[in-house]
Amino acid sequence: MNIETINRIVNLCRSPHYLKIAFTCFLGLILSSTSFAAGLLTPSGGGLPALDLQEQHVTVTVDGSFVTTTVDQVFFNPNPQQLEAIYSFPVPAHAAVGEFIYWINGKPIIGEVVKKQQAKEIYAKEKNAGRHVAMVEKDEYKTFDIRVSPVLPQQAVKIRLVYLQSVDLDTGIGRYVYPLEEGGVDEAQQAFWDSNNVVSQKFSFNFNLRSAYPVQGIRLPKHAGATIKKISAEQWHVSLGHHDTGVENTSEQAAGPAMRLDQDIVVYWRQQSGLPGGLDLVTYKADANSRGTFMLTLTPGDDLGSAIQNGRDWTFLLDVSGSMQGKYATLVEGVRKALQQLKPQDRFRVIVFNDRAHDLSGGFQPAQVASVSSVLGLVENYSVGNGTNLYAGLLASLKDLDADRVNGIILVTDGVANVGVTEKTKFLALLKKQDVRLFTFIMGNSANRPLLEGMADVSDGFAMSVSNSDDIKGHLMLATSKLGHYAMRDIRLNFDGVRVTDVVPEKPQSLYRGDQLVVFGHYHNDGKLDIVLKAKVGAEDKQYSMQIELPEKNTGSPEIERLWAYYKIQQLNQKQDYLGEDADTEQAITDIALEYGLVTDQTSMIVLEEAMYAAYNIDRTNQKRVQREQLAREQRDMQQVAQQKVIPQGTPMFKQPRADLNRPASRGSSGGGSAGFVLIAILGLLGLRRLFFLKASMVLAIKRQ
Repeated sequence: MNIETINRIVNLCRSPHYLKIAFTCFLGLILSSTSFAAGLLTPSGGGLPALDLQEQHVTVTVDGSFVTTTVDQVFFNPNPQQLEAIYSFPVPAHAAVGEFIYWINGKPIIGEVVKKQQAKEIYAKEKNAGRHVAMVEKDEYKTFDIRVSPVLPQQAVKIRLVYLQSVDLDTGIGRYVYPLEEGGVDEAQQAFWDSNNVVSQKFSFNFNLRSAYPVQGIRLPKHAGATIKKISAEQWHVSLGHHDTGVENTSEQAAGPAMRLDQDIVVYWRQQSGLPGGLDLVTYKADANSRGTFMLTLTPGDDLGSAIQNGRDWTFLLDVSGSMQGKYATLVEGVRKALQQLKPQDRFRVIVFNDRAHDLSGGFQPAQVASVSSVLGLVENYSVGNGTNLYAGLLASLKDLDADRVNGIILVTDGVANVGVTEKTKFLALLKKQDVRLFTFIMGNSANRPLLEGMADVSDGFAMSVSNSDDIKGHLMLATSKLGHYAMRDIRLNFDGVRVTDVVPEKPQSLYRGDQLVVFGHYHNDGKLDIVLKAKVGAEDKQYSMQIELPEKNTGSPEIERLWAYYKIQQLNQKQDYLGEDADTEQAITDIALEYGLVTDQTSMIVLEEAMYAAYNIDRTNQKRVQREQLAREQRDMQQVAQQKVIPQGTPMFKQPRADLNRPASRGSSGGGSAGFVLIAILGLLGLRRLFFLKASMVLAIKRQ
């Protein structure tokens, strides 16, 4: 982000029209504590000697529309006895884990996916038999846990984990997060395990960007010492040997202070301004007779009307459970600053919750000095403790809303419901009854992302994640541009000319300014595919059309088969959230995970000595898939530019340029995005001081217009 952009942010935040200074000290002031980070685990107080995490090497490759992250690690046993290595790290957002390799006697052995319970049983048998075995499993939304046995005395073991994600691109800004900070919400884990998050010898982080479009710059907000190299307008490279040090950088550092795995690595890149709206296509089809897979990324033009802001009613919903200990005083100060900047025509109330909810303000109060001071005194003296009854807090915040006024709800919590109603289906059912949209900001790596994203989806809002290492001013700008404009809603996609099946998502969520729509599916013959997108923008019906060519054969990106499977599983999980669990859906999820080699809540990945796969009747299907993906990656590494940009045939799908932060948005009549100023000020706080621990989720709910 250059100085001109920063000055624009500052000037924007001074604007009385948007009240960007309204909440200058809210969420960012509340989050200071010690984190439970990624690292090797040993039982607390068990007297077991600790293993040494000697090396970690991270290679990230952005190939246009999807990202591949490869993590190589070396564990060393300095003790005279044989040990087991257990490594835990936060679940990356929307990560498809499909490759796990364990070097046995110097040979890399690729893992296979089996049912979760079967993996546990096989691992225990092989460990007890003294044979080499490794396993990776998923602990709900919290962590991926890797087990390796044995780590022999005075010897090292090497493992590799590879996961896939679709690119996070918003308003022309790309964002990648390598998650290391643990959110600290799993108290049982913290009580049982001691964590060693130090890489004692070598750490490297290499980020390779191959974009289909010109890139103007790259930024690492919390790692200013990273080496950034521009190879071409579309190809960039970032290397980091150590974080937050003043030493000269190399891609790999073997000396100096040990690397601690307690701070996320966040990379931003900014596309060239003025790019046209359009559609990008990635395909995989092994041969003319096989079924193909496609990944479509639609980037609408910037033609959403802007909204008018009026007076509002604001509900501050504050978590005062035990997990907020040590942060509550700064939370109070943040609320004080926020309330002091409300408009005279606004009203506010403050609801706190731990194991129950309590309206401290006694209903909505006028945003005047006397009422603000009175309520703040009550908030300041409230005792923090007990569990987290998120449902009770949400229920209280949805009561007594004035249908004639715009209502906003600001929720600060870690997103983990552990008291009272905890079932996700009941949260969703509650929101279905309300005419509200939720705009969710997920703070920290161990927040209950499935719950918070599900709440946003059912209300037709959106969810964004925020890390300690994020450039919060950038988030501020992105959020403002969204909440100040109409959304593209009731989206329908029609395909003609080629047989297309298994499209996910079946029902796309609303698109806000700068959003992209990513669609996966299967196709059964090659040829020209006509795509028609229909949607509503405000009260106006919109229709966009385009024709693309689907190839008879394309073996360049086999990874998108796994990505299709990942999002199909997510869709089936959402179905169960809404309709309840059923055996058929559960079986479908398991079957897809087994076929495409994915680590899920139902499946795990196991690595055995090669001869033992046959002994357990485990086919080497994932090995073949991994080998195809490895070959494709090697071939793509020889390309400088991602080869997926679509040249429109005939009329372009979108006539307007895509949204970006360097050009004014299109203007229009008023609409439903009236809470931008609140969001800006809340997020703006996070840039005022360095955050050491982030364990909260902010949800902004806006009354539908």
